[in-house]
Amino acid sequence: MLAAPHAGATGFHEIGQDYRPRDKTELELSGYFRTRGEALYNLDLDRGLTPSGQPLFPVSQADPRAQTLTHWDMRLRTDVALYAPGSMVGVKARFDVLDNIALGSLPEGVPSAVTTQRSPADVIRVRRAWGELLLPFGFLTAGRMGTQWGLGMVANGGDCLDCDSADASDRVALITPLAGHIWALAYDFSATGPLGQRTLQNRTIDLERTTNVRTVTFAWLNWKSDDVRARRMKADKATAEYGAYFTHRWQSEDVPGTYLPTAQPLDPFANGGAGIMARGFRASAIDGWFKLTFPWARIEAEAALLTASVDQGSLVPGVLLRDPIKSRQLGAVLQSDFGAPEGRFSAGLDAGYASGDPAPGFGVVQRPGAPATQPGDLDGPQANPRRDNRIDNFRFHPDYRIDRILFREILGAVTDAVYARPHARVTIASAKSARLSAHTAVIASTAVEKTSTPSGKAPLGVEIDPSLVFETKAFLAALDYAVLFPLEGFDNTVANLSAKPAQLVRLRLNYLF
Repeated sequence: MLAAPHAGATGFHEIGQDYRPRDKTELELSGYFRTRGEALYNLDLDRGLTPSGQPLFPVSQADPRAQTLTHWDMRLRTDVALYAPGSMVGVKARFDVLDNIALGSLPEGVPSAVTTQRSPADVIRVRRAWGELLLPFGFLTAGRMGTQWGLGMVANGGDCLDCDSADASDRVALITPLAGHIWALAYDFSATGPLGQRTLQNRTIDLERTTNVRTVTFAWLNWKSDDVRARRMKADKATAEYGAYFTHRWQSEDVPGTYLPTAQPLDPFANGGAGIMARGFRASAIDGWFKLTFPWARIEAEAALLTASVDQGSLVPGVLLRDPIKSRQLGAVLQSDFGAPEGRFSAGLDAGYASGDPAPGFGVVQRPGAPATQPGDLDGPQANPRRDNRIDNFRFHPDYRIDRILFREILGAVTDAVYARPHARVTIASAKSARLSAHTAVIASTAVEKTSTPSGKAPLGVEIDPSLVFETKAFLAALDYAVLFPLEGFDNTVANLSAKPAQLVRLRLNYLF
């Protein structure tokens, strides 16, 4: 997936790469405008409803038998970097304007007579804002910054031109180069509250420290810049890069009334703080990343182990559960490309694994307070205290995409699955500043836990994803097609209906600056 020029996911390796002596304050802008149109055919797979009465994918409200849905949206993204005179201080931010707003939405007045659209309430979204300070021994950063690691399987900054979500952390971090490696220590303010208003001040104050969620991360990596890789490739040398991080998150107490829907606003401190309850949440993760670049190939891999426990899983104050909820999740991915980056042809094989949970449904979306899943449901909670106190399905980041229909649209992310993805690219025509290329990939997948699928059978599907891409330094247009041949994992065994193929066509236009 391509990234916009200069866009930074603020991975630890990116801090400090853009610092040089400056005589005066300098401003740099970069970003893109994106618009996408798509037609989606039969994404509910014509296999009827789940036991919860829902189709696998939204259908037309006027005619549920209609097969095609269409959509257009857009986004303007701007990254801003301000550098103070000298070479020590920088302030950066990211703004998204009309973020994924549907074209034609919010008509001003009667739709049939509309002449303009009104702006949404959050027309500008401030995604990031942080500062950087060069010290004699490294960089000190503070603020809300993007989070990216490795291939983006777990932590993904959402910088690709087709990305829709992104990770960001309210963080204070120290990054320093030492012994040929980058070392980083970060402290994240993951969640704070409940908050109170200070008298006659436009500020708040944290009213209960024990309910805060905090995260500490230690990272270590060997990373090479694009220039270093290019020099080594010209010398016919391989380049090895690697890294690992360990992170731990915790929360002692919780206030469910601040994030669960309630009939009336709740005061967590009423009745002697009855809205506050014990939580005892602890979660740890270790992630390893490796990349090997040859003049003729790239092999890259990432693997992560996540563990967590919640001493008290109840969300209702005064109603306590006897046993803790625990989790152990494992995910791994492999990417490979064989062929020179600027060569006419390349091909490779990608693969991935995401651990599963035997509970019904895939568990991509786990909403607090949602009812327990039934066999045959597509999604839902993976824990059902007190009968089931485990959540073991590993979920890839939604912007780590391997296909266009099954995991991206129907499920929402890769989880509880094993997949293989052979792919190829061929350059049809090229000039000094433009290139036209064709891409294709085939994705075959199966569930890790067959009890998670709607039919109780493991095979999920085979998808074919071809593309035609035209790109210059400041413009990219892509015409994408996809066809999914679902396997017996999506059959409706109750209604005796077999899942039918789904198709998708998408046009993407990206204007870069």
